[in-house]
Amino acid sequence: MTTTALSTAPAAVADEPARRRRRSLAPGRRLPAARLAGPLVLLALWAAASAAGRLDTGAIPAPWTVLDTGVRLWNDGTLPTDVLTSLERAGYGFAIGLTAGVVLALASGLSRTGEALIDGTVQLNRAIPTLGLIPLFILWLGIGETFKIAIIAIVVYVPVYLNTHAALSGIDHRFVELAEVQGLSRLRFVRQIVIPGALPGFFVGLRLGVTGSWLGLVVLEQINATSGLGYMMFQAQNYGQSDVILVGLLIYGVFGLISDSAVRLIERRVLSWRRTLSN
Repeated sequence: MTTTALSTAPAAVADEPARRRRRSLAPGRRLPAARLAGPLVLLALWAAASAAGRLDTGAIPAPWTVLDTGVRLWNDGTLPTDVLTSLERAGYGFAIGLTAGVVLALASGLSRTGEALIDGTVQLNRAIPTLGLIPLFILWLGIGETFKIAIIAIVVYVPVYLNTHAALSGIDHRFVELAEVQGLSRLRFVRQIVIPGALPGFFVGLRLGVTGSWLGLVVLEQINATSGLGYMMFQAQNYGQSDVILVGLLIYGVFGLISDSAVRLIERRVLSWRRTLSN
């Protein structure tokens, strides 16, 4: 072994712990189905407490009782109808709110005139509790399906607008100057600079909007409704059927988890070029 090799060997050995320490700062590799671990632990604790007789079955039925109730409601046709009705309401409201949030964010984020006309109005709307608008919307739109969809759309568009607008405002001005130097048209500027820069904030708003659509639906389906999961839970409350209420809550939770996971999956695919802690 040469003198040079002998002199560099201790340095390489000394650098190895430093490299190991640097690598350990990251969260590590993503675990498969890691987001299911928490709900499964809660389910196991619920089942264990029920089996040990630690829970009041009148207030919190056992998981197997809730499962039997869900199967019974599904077989008699009640649950499929309620689920489809809730999905339809949430879908219409979410689509309208998403479109409005994106359009308003682009108009406000790309134009000072648009920002002056739109941003203050949205901030005022954000400061008003959305569910507090229900009585007014009933007077305006009636007590049918229209006002329910309108309220869900408002719940969705606010976080979509806020996060997308914040992402647009946070785009580095050097990219704008580079686009001007390159002579990009307005359309190419939006496609190559604005959209990639706004996507991270847009997906954050999208996740909040998806969750908000389910939260709003729980309340709205208890107002002059004849079907839907919220209506089913409201009727169960009148008859003291806590197992039916838990069936509705679990379905809402599953829908929320699935929709949020779908948005996160799309986000990872679309933003695969980013190097972040999450990937």
